Amino acid sequence: MAGRMVVGSTALAGLVRAASAPDPVGAHRLLPVLPELSGLLPNRGLRRGSTVAVAAGRPAHSGGTSLMLALLAEASRSGSWCAVVGVPTFGAVAAADLGIALDRLALVPHPGPEWATVVAALIDGVDVVVTAVPGTVSASVVTRLAARARQRGSVLVPYGEWDGADVTLRVMRGAWEGLGQGRGRLRRREVTISARGRGAAARPKEIRVWLPGDRSGRRIPDAPPASSPPRRTMLTLTG
Repeated sequence: MAGRMVVGSTALAGLVRAASAPDPVGAHRLLPVLPELSGLLPNRGLRRGSTVAVAAGRPAHSGGTSLMLALLAEASRSGSWCAVVGVPTFGAVAAADLGIALDRLALVPHPGPEWATVVAALIDGVDVVVTAVPGTVSASVVTRLAARARQRGSVLVPYGEWDGADVTLRVMRGAWEGLGQGRGRLRRREVTISARGRGAAARPKEIRVWLPGDRSGRRIPDAPPASSPPRRTMLTLTG
């Protein structure tokens, strides 16, 4: 089962009450992320009360969904509740492969016209709330949801373009590995992820990792100095 499918306000309220139950993890102000992604965040983790956006990116770069899942993996594995709103194509198998605990995952694939109300209700009791951004969102809604996350100690993760996030992560480039001379299968993707934000995250950062990779999201070493022989790669397909 792909997490808990939430339908109706009664079911949503029951989930929020359950997720709000005392949890020793909730006492910490920082939720963990994969070590390879920690360098992108100013506190090396997901700070409670913050807004960390994952830009969907252009189709040529894509990789945004894998990045969103990787961002949740360590917090979920450590005991945090997560929710995903407005992503009807959410892949439970991919989520489980990355380490997301499906028994602590709530899915609201079709939030309807009351999207902002659904997200606000989940923020009240869920540690990390991912929401697809439904087109253009008014500044007042952005401000209200960010303020609610700060008050409740939840981490809001908009998936799409979102003005005013503390940090915005974006897949800038990507290349697949696995295909040979007309044969083989796609195995993993080398992606370059950028982080830009405000305050402690104002200084832009970039890293290269494998996504979906080998569950660890292993970081790719930086390029050697110009005086060293160039590192050869086998990245044959982009897009």
